[in-house]
Parts: sequence; structure tokens; C-alpha cells
Amino acid sequence: MASSQRVEPMAIPFRLVDAFTGTAFSGNPAPVFVLRDPRDAAWYQAVAVEMNASNTAFLIAPPMDGDGSWGLRWFTPTVEVHLCGHGTLAAAHVLWEDEYESKGTPIRFRTLAGELTAFRRPGGAAELDFPAEPLDVLEPPAGLVIAIGGQVTWLGRGHTFVVAELGSEQAVRSLVPDLEWLKENLPDPLVVTARSDDSAFDVVSRVFAPAIGIPEDAATGSAHCAIGPYWGSILRLDELRVHQLSERGGELTVRMLGDRVRVGGKAITMIRGDLMD
Repeated sequence: MASSQRVEPMAIPFRLVDAFTGTAFSGNPAPVFVLRDPRDAAWYQAVAVEMNASNTAFLIAPPMDGDGSWGLRWFTPTVEVHLCGHGTLAAAHVLWEDEYESKGTPIRFRTLAGELTAFRRPGGAAELDFPAEPLDVLEPPAGLVIAIGGQVTWLGRGHTFVVAELGSEQAVRSLVPDLEWLKENLPDPLVVTARSDDSAFDVVSRVFAPAIGIPEDAATGSAHCAIGPYWGSILRLDELRVHQLSERGGELTVRMLGDRVRVGGKAITMIRGDLMD
């Protein structure tokens, strides 16, 4: 009788990185996988479900005959997303920390949002070169103001986010939105924002995306591609300091450069492990 041969699972290393923070157990945690070769979308999605983070980042090594740019994809537990700020920051952090790339070298990524670049700043923070997201004034959909408890002073929509300016930092901080209403009626993530009461920051924000499996995101770089230019024009500032008021909290900078923005922040590696596949 022929005996069946046991196939040992392959260990795929990953890092869990807290992004947009300089303090452990805060910011937005993102698992990062560095792969030699691409996998199919179903595998990426299954791993993202297993990781159960708001986004999991998958880096694909540059081909030998390529231009040196890394492939990068991001998956929530339910969908692939077009752009993810904290996942990009976490990915750049891993490539520098684990010496895939020199710390003095910008990193280029090939993504669904086009080519993105990460730059390392003095002191260890990184800046991500992202496309700016212009906002158009939006008439509130029926039920939206009730779902977010009123106090909306301005509402706009970009190609990815709906942005609501509220009357105060306290209104943003204390907001308890109707997540079921948002999930059923607002496919785009909702950003709520206001001027900061803290002199250390210019602006505060929170981000809710229940339609893509994220009730509230901890720290959201891509959302600030929209609110950065919005607040920059109002406050007449070229660089903003932003405090994302989630339970874990996040700290970001946003620099406006025409049709691009530089979203900056720190990151910390919290876990080194292996996925057995």
C-alpha cells in the first residue's frame, strides 16, 4: 500500500506595524507581507480575513528586469481597496527596517492608485506622496445628518470619501454615528473633521467605513488626501498637523503640493511572525 506523503506548510514571514504613531499600542495596526512572487486575489483576501485588521498590506518584490518599484496591494477583511495610507506607511517601514531598502532611499510602489513614493524624513518619520482628492459640495443625502447627529457645517464628496465638517472638536470626539445606516446608505467612507482645540494640532478627524468592513478606522492616511487640501485652503497653511480621534488615536502631517499631498507619520513594528500556508 502506498503511503501518502505529508506536505509541510510553508512559513511566510509577516510584520505587524502600528502606523501613524510613535507610541506602542496606538495608531493603526497593519500586517505587512513581503512576497517574492504575486499570489491570486483570493489568497490575499483569505489572509486579510485571517489577520482581521482594517487593512493588510502585501508587498511583491521588484522583478529582476524591472525599474526597482515594489508591487503593493491592500485588502480589508471584505474587499481590496484602491489606496491605503497606513498600509503604505507600514510597508515602507518594514522595507527600511528589515533592510530591503536603504533608509536614505525613497521607495516606489506600483499600486491601483498609480505610482506612489515613500520618503524617509530625519527623526524616522516617513512621508507618502499621494494624489490629492478634491472635494465638491454635496447636498446631504436623506438621513445622513440624522445618522451623524447633526452639527454639520459643510459637506463634500471626493472620488473616495464623503467629508463632513462639524462645528467643534468636541462634536467630532463625541460623535456616535448610526453605523447601520452608513453601511446601508453610504458606500463611501465618511470623514468627520473640525478645527483642533489643542495647540499641538491644527485639525482633528475621524473615519467611518462600515460598508467595507471597517466600523471606525484608527488612523487613515488616504482620508487626509481629501481633508488636507480642504483645511489647507481654509487655514492658509501649507502643512497641517492632524490628530485622528479614534480610540487608538493617530498623528499625521499633511503637506500640500498642488495635485499631490505628502502624508507623514511614524511607525513601530509590534509583532514579527510567520503565516503557515
